[in-house]
This record gives sequence, structure tokens and C-alpha cells, in this order.
Amino acid sequence: MSPTTPPDDAGSDLRGAAADRVRAALRDGDSLPGGRGFAGFLSGPRDRSGPVLVRDALGRQPLFVERDALDPGRDRRPAVADAWAFDRSALDDPESVPAGSVVSADGTDRVWRLPDLGPAADREAALSAVDDAVSAALADLASSTRSAGGETNTDKGEADLAVAFSGGVDSGVVAAAVPDAPCYVAGFEGCHDVAAAREAASAMDRDLRIVEVTHEDLKRAVRAVAAATGRRNPMDVAIAVPLYLTAEAVAADGFDRLAVGQGADELFGGYSKVVDPAEDDRVDADTVRGARTETVRTLAGQLERDVLSLRAAGVEPVTPLLDDRVVAAALALPGDLLVDGDDRKVALRRVAAGRVPASVAAADKKAVQYGTYVSRELDRLARRAGYKRRMDDHVGKYVETLCAEEKPAREGRN
Repeated sequence: MSPTTPPDDAGSDLRGAAADRVRAALRDGDSLPGGRGFAGFLSGPRDRSGPVLVRDALGRQPLFVERDALDPGRDRRPAVADAWAFDRSALDDPESVPAGSVVSADGTDRVWRLPDLGPAADREAALSAVDDAVSAALADLASSTRSAGGETNTDKGEADLAVAFSGGVDSGVVAAAVPDAPCYVAGFEGCHDVAAAREAASAMDRDLRIVEVTHEDLKRAVRAVAAATGRRNPMDVAIAVPLYLTAEAVAADGFDRLAVGQGADELFGGYSKVVDPAEDDRVDADTVRGARTETVRTLAGQLERDVLSLRAAGVEPVTPLLDDRVVAAALALPGDLLVDGDDRKVALRRVAAGRVPASVAAADKKAVQYGTYVSRELDRLARRAGYKRRMDDHVGKYVETLCAEEKPAREGRN
């Protein structure tokens, strides 16, 4: 159950933050105490009777606990301290620790919630706050890639870091902060994301490495993602597969970390359903800010899937746009700096304008499962295998078959 990173201090086993910072956040109820999220085991907080598990308000670090450790009706439930892991495969019956929660022998308490800041009254000040927050987060990213002597590793680029790059504003802003880091994109031949990444990399004069996906790659990655995440529904699998294959190539080239633009769509109003929420049955809210709040609340589940997939491929994700400073600034944006007419992520695009070429700042983005053709090709493989579209959940049935086919091979290796 031990994580791959060492504990920050005695009595804690945490990822993402030092124990003292988490203890202070518990004491003060501070949901955004700095950094890019945290999770793990903390022994003896002063306001608790024993050790606890903690996970930040956005769920940026996955954390799991044995299901029976949460069952108050069990006479012999295991102690929380002995029944948790960062990797769900390390547990017999894992359950996600809810974002913003503390889990102890007494049960699960939601202690951190994202602040309801309301829209900033001064529009220009709100935009300036986003600019400052993004600048600070990207400066931290750039400084973290330098070696102890202040120089970059010229064999790998920016030390141990590569960038997942789809050619959109999110990945463009991240890539601009680390100009020597190589950019990677995965997709099937002719797909939107590879074409967009090529254009953006050319405009930014960047080294782009293309991971050309084949059907064999797709089948292999589906199995790996399902094993890492415990999810087999076609949507989750199709989203995670391109990330996994990108990260796999990055790791094979010797990089340990992959910078990604995760969180930008949720925080800055990137989804089409936030444009006219009152007329969109995909959201319950009837305002842009309300719809944005709904998308932010989906982050914990999405990040669990993505982080586990990236780690399974051999890299550690780096998420500068999910820095607490960026989150706080984004939550305070008025609706017209999220969406203006049909334009989405208005504030982020304006902030990006001084960092990336205009074509990249304005670039449209397709959902990764469609922009890489992964969903299309997964559907094609399912139909070739006899799972026709007239069947209920035909792709899901095919995914189940793929995962079942892997079991005998694994058993034979053990």
C-alpha cells in the first residue's frame, strides 16, 4: 500500500502536499490551501481521535479504501490505517475516498467544499486575477523542470518533463511554459487531434512526437486502462486510452512526468452544454456559472480515471491549470468571461493571447475520444467482432470481451 513517493514527514503518507499544510487546512477548513491537490494518510490530527485519510476538495489525487472499512455495521472491519492505497489494484474491494473528505474510524466526513465566491464585480480585475494565477502556476511548472544546478537536461528537453499536446489552448498554454519540453500527441491516422497538433506545433516552433495508434494498440490499451481504473464503460475507456498511449510513449522515451491541460474545460467553461444551459437538458442549471459549477463537480471522477491511466503507463501527471490559485481565480469569473455568444473559455483564451500564437489561443477542440478517432475505431472493432449497433451497449459488450480475453494470459504468467 505504500506510495511510490516518500512521505512528507513522520506520521504521514501523503501525495501532493506536506502534512503540516494538510493539518492547517483541516484546522481552518481551507479548501484551497495551495498546491495542486493532495490525498493520503495522516496520523493524529489534533481535532481527530486517530489517523485519517484525506482527499482534497477537487479530488485531484486518487485515493482508495477497502469498502468494508467504511461499513459501520461490521463487527470486525479493518482499521482505516491498514486498508487504504493510492492504487486501487492494491486493495481487494476498493472504494474511492470522496473528494473533500476525511475518513477515520468514526466514518466519512465531508470537510472541504469549493468556495462559493460569486462573480467578481470588477470584470477586468477578475481577468487580471486569472492572468496572475496562470502565470504563477506556469512559473512553478517551469522552475520544477530545472535541475539542481539550474540547467535543463538537454538529452530529454526540460529535465524529466514532456507535454501532452492536442493543439488547443489548454495544452498550448502549458507547453509555452516549458519551451524545450517535447510535445506528444496520440491518434489514428488522419484524426483531428494529430492534424491540429501539427499545426499548433508548427506555429509555436515545437518538437512534436506523434504516437500513431493501431487497432492492436487500441485493444491493448483498453485492457490496460480497464485494469488500472476498474472502469469498462466505453466513454471512460475511450477518453483514457489516448492518454495512456501518449504516456506510454513518453515513458518509453525516458520521461518521468507528463504535463497536461486537465481542468481547463471544467473551470473555464469549455463544454458546449454551458453555452445555453437553460435550453440544454445535459445540465440542471439555467445559468452559465451554474452549469460551470456542475462540470467542476465532475472533476474528481474524471481525474481519478486519468491519473490512474497515466500512472499505469509509467508517468506522473502534472496539472498546472488545476493549481489552487487558478481554481480560485476561475471560480470568481463572471459568466461573460466564461462564455460570450458561442465563444467558450473566454478568460483563458484572453490570458493565452500573450503566450501562444493567435491561432492556438482561438483553436477549437474536439473531445479527445472523438478527436483521436478512438471512439470511432472502438465501434468499428466491436462491429467486426459481431457486436452490431442494433444491440444494446454493443461497444460496452465488446470491451467486456476484450478484458475477459486478457485474464487467461495473466493467469498463465503468474
